[in-house]
Amino acid sequence: MYQNLWLCMGMLFLACQKESAPKADLIPWQSSSPIIKVLGGSANESIRAVAATTDGGFAALGHTQSQDGPLTNKNNGGFDMWLLQFDDKGNLLWHKTYGGSGNDRGVDLVTTPAGNLVLVGFMEGKTPDATEAAPSQNLWVVQVDANGTVQWEKIFGYAGSDYATQVIADGEGNLIIAGVLNVTASQGLGNQIQKHAGGDYWVLKLNAQGELIWRNYFGGLQADTPYALTTTNDGGYLVAGTTDSADTDISQNRGGYDCWVVKIDHQGQLEWEASFGGSQIDTAYAIAPTQNGYYRIVGDSRSTDQQVTQNKGAADMWLFDISPAGEMVHEKCFGGSHFDVGRSLYPLSNGYWLVSGSSRSADGDLLKNQGQNDAWTMVLDPTATEILWQQTLGGGEVDFAYDAIQLSDGSLVTVGDTQSQSGDIPTNAGFTDALIVLNPIP
Repeated sequence: MYQNLWLCMGMLFLACQKESAPKADLIPWQSSSPIIKVLGGSANESIRAVAATTDGGFAALGHTQSQDGPLTNKNNGGFDMWLLQFDDKGNLLWHKTYGGSGNDRGVDLVTTPAGNLVLVGFMEGKTPDATEAAPSQNLWVVQVDANGTVQWEKIFGYAGSDYATQVIADGEGNLIIAGVLNVTASQGLGNQIQKHAGGDYWVLKLNAQGELIWRNYFGGLQADTPYALTTTNDGGYLVAGTTDSADTDISQNRGGYDCWVVKIDHQGQLEWEASFGGSQIDTAYAIAPTQNGYYRIVGDSRSTDQQVTQNKGAADMWLFDISPAGEMVHEKCFGGSHFDVGRSLYPLSNGYWLVSGSSRSADGDLLKNQGQNDAWTMVLDPTATEILWQQTLGGGEVDFAYDAIQLSDGSLVTVGDTQSQSGDIPTNAGFTDALIVLNPIP
């Protein structure tokens, strides 16, 4: 009887072991070869964001400086916002540039329920809010249809350097934009200039037609830069980035630059704020809700103390979870002995997490390095503690990944830029080219 009992227990143990192990069909990209595309002219191009489109393909947004190669229709030598549309196989369907005579860039985009795209970034030029005639850098929002035709555009800014860093859509069809406001140059936006200076977190809420609902700013007397946004279950928003301030809205500075998270309500009013990190430079680049009600954040850390417990050397990709009240509940570093950073965070359809960034390491958690920085994409388990699959791509020069998503067919898309023309990078038309990587389902 006892032998049968032990046999049943052993079979149950093996079944549990088998059930908890990663299934091959949950990480199918490991059995397929990536499709690598390099696009650009003789100057500088970069892709900073990617979004799935309603036709099953994807749109990529960044900037371009070239007037040759695929960009012969570009009419100036400055930077323009650059939008590219691909099908689900990675074939380029069309691309368009937007901008004026100054330097204009695209940094993020979101697909609307109607199938349009909202693009954000900045453009140089005077705005209705500007108080001086000299050109300035202003936050720029553009909505285009599925063919890239502009439907409306809005510019927000003042005499200083103001720009967008991310855009999301909430459940009501409104647009939430995070960026930087030069408070000193804003000449009176709000009534707290005596308490703020330089660049602050700037959050704007627009309706679906681009009309301003509210705007507010948060920070201290030093540099405060937001990079990430997400909605919360109570109808508010979390904004994450970095700060080196230790005053005004920042209640605790841990030393150097901290990851700083701000919770605001649906009217843009501050509810709470919290700093995370150690005594060195810590930055948050992406944030997303988890299935258990927490919020997951990824960025990088050069700290080796306080809340950063596992730094592997130089800068690590740092990932941590916080509660709805802003308390840290989990943290972990990924990387090697050199500089590693996480730039994007995306929940996959199977409960795992897609993370992209870059790495200069060839040890620790990294399997290889082609030279300088490589684009780094990985899939983590649901708790974000184990690497189930990873891919480093690059050549002998600097290669970065800035964003990665999953398409409706399960394929993965990673975007960034490259200066290489060796290793995994087949060609390079100029100084920096756009990098598109598709990991298809085999």
